[in-house]
Amino acid sequence: MMHRRLIAVVGVFVMALCLTSSHRISACEYCGGPRQTLSEEFANADAVVLVQWKAGRAPAGMLGNTTFSVIEIARGPKDVLKKDDQIKITQYRAGKKGDLFLLFGTQDKEIEWNNPLEVSETTYQYIAQAPSLKLPTPKRLEYFVKFLESSDQLVSNDAFGEFANAPYEDIVQIKHKLDRVKIGKWLADPDTLPNRLALYGLLLGLCGNDDDARMMLAKINQPAAGFPFGLDGLISGYLVLAGEKGLDAIDASKLQNKQVEISEIYAVMQGVRFLWSYGNGRISQDRLRQSMRGLLDRSEIVDLVIADLARWEDWSVMDRLMKSYGQGDYAQPAVKRAIVCYMLVAAKANGQPAEQAKANLAKLRQQDPALVKSAERYLL
Repeated sequence: MMHRRLIAVVGVFVMALCLTSSHRISACEYCGGPRQTLSEEFANADAVVLVQWKAGRAPAGMLGNTTFSVIEIARGPKDVLKKDDQIKITQYRAGKKGDLFLLFGTQDKEIEWNNPLEVSETTYQYIAQAPSLKLPTPKRLEYFVKFLESSDQLVSNDAFGEFANAPYEDIVQIKHKLDRVKIGKWLADPDTLPNRLALYGLLLGLCGNDDDARMMLAKINQPAAGFPFGLDGLISGYLVLAGEKGLDAIDASKLQNKQVEISEIYAVMQGVRFLWSYGNGRISQDRLRQSMRGLLDRSEIVDLVIADLARWEDWSVMDRLMKSYGQGDYAQPAVKRAIVCYMLVAAKANGQPAEQAKANLAKLRQQDPALVKSAERYLL
């Protein structure tokens, strides 16, 4: 769910248009949704100034005001802004004398200031020294990787946002700059924020060794307390690092274990999808199809599994799908629709699979004419 950003790992498949299921094929955000980073906010502002809090008033029932004193002009019209100037905004911002804030402004007839951002000296230097957006993304990431676990939370979160917004292909280009020991410690630390696990898993997958792979598998197989945030990225990184032997291990511990929760199974599914799109042959396509076929018995996600198998042109399950159509779990409307869509896609393939799919569609038109007609409107 990744088009060019890391936070989306598999592109929306056209078959999703005809899948009306409670499971959505949508952007899976390994590392959180896209957000504006401080570098982007800096680049988009007409004026950026570092200021100190001087005074503020918060009258009852009114917006109040706050006065700041300019310390440094990072960006903006130097003929208008000067050091020690007083800036008064019509909004009360709590603070005490000497507290540092960053003001981002938009130039109109005069500068209009956005909400003040409280910063430390560390934060300000981080922003001021950050590489320009005009530089290639890999060069910029070399700077931000140093701040992923900064003690300044604003800095740490922003550096994480830079990676969350970056294309995976660009992250791959800095793998020689990654510190596998440091990233391994972050990943193993039980206090690491759950939303960081996905990113750190992917990073360690690019730079790790066999010892790291064993640690990652142990972490993947830990019992989940609640929803397994970050497991999808962790599995993806593990598969990048461990290859087909790693997928064998995941199959054994997750896919072949009927007691594993569906949320964990879905995370495995995401990892398999990731390797299909971005593995560069690390695991063969036939082997990835094999694992995906193993999910055809999971009624909760079988409609999505069928969609992926069609997208991956796996026609080996055609007979199975046809025999199962309308039986047991395969009687669910979403699953029946997925099978119809699978046959419609297969009918456009080459050779014998296309002929078989056309024959199957003829039978389905007799059995469920309205459903087939509805699916055809989207796919044909």
